[in-house]
Amino acid sequence: MKKTLLLLLLVLPKVTAQTSDDNYKEPIVKTIKTIESIFKITIDDKDGLLKEKELEYARWRIRQDNLEVSLTAVLTPFNLTYFKENDSVYRIRKFEYARNSDAVGKARLEYLADLYPSLKAWETRKADLKSCIITSIGLDKAPAMPNKKPILTKVRKYGNYTVENIGLEIMPGVFATGSIYKPYPLKGKAPLVITPNGHFGDGRYRKDEQLRCAILAKMGAVVVNFDLFAWGESTLQFDSTLHRQSIAQTIQVLSAERLLDYMLSQKYIDKNRVGVTGGSGGGSMTMFLAAIDDRITVSVPVVMTSSHFSGGCPCESGRGLHLCGNGTNNAEIAAMAAPKPQLIISDGGDWTATVPELEFPFIQKTYGLYGNKELVENAHFAKEGHNYGESKRMAMYPFMAKHLGLDSNKVKNSKGEIDESSCVIEAYEKMYVFGAKGEKLPANALKDINQLYALFGEKNLKQ
Repeated sequence: MKKTLLLLLLVLPKVTAQTSDDNYKEPIVKTIKTIESIFKITIDDKDGLLKEKELEYARWRIRQDNLEVSLTAVLTPFNLTYFKENDSVYRIRKFEYARNSDAVGKARLEYLADLYPSLKAWETRKADLKSCIITSIGLDKAPAMPNKKPILTKVRKYGNYTVENIGLEIMPGVFATGSIYKPYPLKGKAPLVITPNGHFGDGRYRKDEQLRCAILAKMGAVVVNFDLFAWGESTLQFDSTLHRQSIAQTIQVLSAERLLDYMLSQKYIDKNRVGVTGGSGGGSMTMFLAAIDDRITVSVPVVMTSSHFSGGCPCESGRGLHLCGNGTNNAEIAAMAAPKPQLIISDGGDWTATVPELEFPFIQKTYGLYGNKELVENAHFAKEGHNYGESKRMAMYPFMAKHLGLDSNKVKNSKGEIDESSCVIEAYEKMYVFGAKGEKLPANALKDINQLYALFGEKNLKQ
């Protein structure tokens, strides 16, 4: 009997008691196994993010009555998080400050909805958010725009619209570059549309960007499309690698604001009809502009409105504006456009897949506080992905026409359909302000990212 007991003891695995001497340390994979056992779930670590990691006070972090609190407690020390796949499967992911799960977005919207049950409460929060967003972006610290005329290139005529390029010095030595599309002939006062481009490869030079600008101009709007920071012609001043620094968000929003300042000073612009639309990163800027600039009267953010994703590029989320109001998100920021007309375009292939069931009802409820639910709409393309493609443009055109007083009949074919085929797609070289190789770039053009930060009284922390 004693010999049998001795043999059993020899083959059983050794169990090391956890004590305070080693801070109750154990491999996190073991802690995760314990959580799986307690809550009867599967935790997927297909990317091997838990491998060879040890966790102090491991078991002490587990709350037997709360799965998600337990997961958060054991994963946070390693900058890891989890996404709920379904009721029985959770997946380990690297922590991304701009990305959460649908469930987190839903919970946040429910909290926000309870925060302002009345119009008065909402207006108070909206004012606080607006002030904080402006400060977070750094617009309040921006140097004044130099009192100089913009650089304008030769006008190209294409039937019933024209195109010219603009270089506007928005701060000393910092230029916003873009293209201005106008109806031809331009009679009386025309509405203005700002179209910030997104992270779609070639920016304002790409075909679909040119198409939407041209069609809006054909319908009667003056349209301004401009480069992102360290993108397009902006790379003549700042290398493309700098696009992912937080200052990019500041310069992009400031570029839009000062292009608006300039365009609204022109006698041919109707200041009461100002629209903004862009996709992806341009969709983020569309929401920001509609939220903070009272001059915007109509907005169409495309494939970006989400309660659980704030934009993966620092040019969208790098300045911490989503921390305003003890935490906001793009759905609430989009709601700040209320009660002005807004069309939210979403699809089933990205983070906007939840818009019809989650974000849109929340935004519509906010519009309802003004008694104007009908002024916000959602065009959802469940079988499409992340783009500002033809179907999405075809949803945007009639909305802009309706609320800006444009004439869509000017762009319809014999079948009554909006026809983009008569638009001219220009070669990149024609769209440059400063020449194909930057030979016309002004001598005072700033090229030092450290000096750019210094203009706002900041230091470049990534140098």
